[in-house]
Amino acid sequence: MESSPSIRGQVAAALTRERTRAGVSLSELARRAGVSKSTVSQLEAGTGNPGVETLWALSTALGIPFSRLVDPPRRSTEVVRLGHGQTVVAEEAEYAATLLAAGAAHVRRDLYVVQAEPGQPRRSDPHPPGTVEHVVLVRGRASVGPSDDPVEIGPGDYVRYPGDEPHVFVALEPATVAVLLSDQP
Repeated sequence: MESSPSIRGQVAAALTRERTRAGVSLSELARRAGVSKSTVSQLEAGTGNPGVETLWALSTALGIPFSRLVDPPRRSTEVVRLGHGQTVVAEEAEYAATLLAAGAAHVRRDLYVVQAEPGQPRRSDPHPPGTVEHVVLVRGRASVGPSDDPVEIGPGDYVRYPGDEPHVFVALEPATVAVLLSDQP
């Protein structure tokens, strides 16, 4: 899977803006996020392929919600057509997250549609303390939740779990689709 072409420009502008706002160098941000300096440089230049894992690490290192790196400026009414949202793919799993809506600046609530395929699990490091994730499965089957105790869910099932602990999303059937809401304090 490949991230949407338009996301590269959005990530480049947002990452540069947020890094500058935080007052940290490329090297310092890379160190805090546990990624290479060249990765940060390529993302800021709009030439890197932004993966979910890398963007989560960078947003955590900057102390900002993930959506601030991928959410373009908004109009008062917004429609996201299937296949046209800002999509970011995982580097190690067949997993793509499309941001549908981000919380306002003072609210850290992001809404995603997730498309995943069986195979490599999408493992997530803990997000900021107090984060809670909510998942509603639309199609397929998945094992979702804390890494040490995920639950299997089917279409229409809902699961809520602490996002500030290691957690996992594993597609158990082809073309699995879920809606994920991330609440951060």
